[in-house]
Amino acid sequence: MYYNWKDKTNTEELKIVCNLIRNGELVIFPTETVYGIGANALDENAVGKIFIAKGRPSDNPLIVHIADRTKIDDIADEITEMEQILIDAFMPGPFTIILKRKPEVPDIVTAGLDTVAVRMPDNIIARGIIQFSGVPIAAPSANISGKPSGTSVDDIRAELEGKVSAIVDGGETQIGLESTVVKVVDEVPVILRPGKITPEDIEKVAGKVIIDSKVFEKVIEDEEVESPGMKYKHYAPETKCTLVNYENDLDQIFYLKKKIKEFSEDVVVIGFSEHKERLYLPEEKFIEIGTKNDLEKYAREIYSAIRKADKLNPKLILIEGVKREGIGIAIMNRLLRAASYDILEDKK
Repeated sequence: MYYNWKDKTNTEELKIVCNLIRNGELVIFPTETVYGIGANALDENAVGKIFIAKGRPSDNPLIVHIADRTKIDDIADEITEMEQILIDAFMPGPFTIILKRKPEVPDIVTAGLDTVAVRMPDNIIARGIIQFSGVPIAAPSANISGKPSGTSVDDIRAELEGKVSAIVDGGETQIGLESTVVKVVDEVPVILRPGKITPEDIEKVAGKVIIDSKVFEKVIEDEEVESPGMKYKHYAPETKCTLVNYENDLDQIFYLKKKIKEFSEDVVVIGFSEHKERLYLPEEKFIEIGTKNDLEKYAREIYSAIRKADKLNPKLILIEGVKREGIGIAIMNRLLRAASYDILEDKK
């Protein structure tokens, strides 16, 4: 079933969707970050359907979504002072915190770990579905595992329709990147997956923050991880991708042109508007994604741009990288994985 809630939520349809969740079915719904594919987090069989629909490895933990901070106590235990500070500061919002789990949370949700990832979305549709379902909802991004996440129903409908019981269309998501994931270690927040909530944001309330070394590095496949997006191939199209990320514009254009020539111009570039005319590519071969100074737009549109480029079936997709600061940390985290760490950049 498809429900169009772009303009407003339909109360009768909301009841149907919530009944589906309560009855162990899968529902695709929007959040402020990306679309999620959700099931009752306390129903082991229902959660199992998520892994089947996405083709997701079972050792990749899920995020449990709640509609009210008081519901954290239903799924997590022994909240520390720093954890509470972060919860108060960033929930609701594009923020996930790793907490000690309660036994009520099935192993399939947490990949057998003694922790659970918890998020409270800041999206009226998502919050409404969670609240009126009356259960926490386990929901990874709505996409086939490894592919770019969906920021609109148009991105994901073809690959997931028929694998879920309902699709709720709330229009394009506001942020476009998955939530920031944090674990508190010795009362210091550690960012496991960067997102819209930046290290600077966290530092303002916590006094100190650490970015996990694995944010920009490959994770060993048999290594346990507590956050989604750290392991396996993620955010990637079928087409080979290369990141080009030079601070100097002349260097950036030079290496883009070099790659374009190397692949006999059978290339699609996802890049900044100020570089478009300097690459002399046909209109359809350049997917404009804003300017170097508008990383909010870049984050919002990058997954859709990658999907669009992939549909053109080039030999190579070239993607212009960004500075690793602010939300740029999250963008580069996703792009490095999308490109399987194939990057041309300034030597450190």
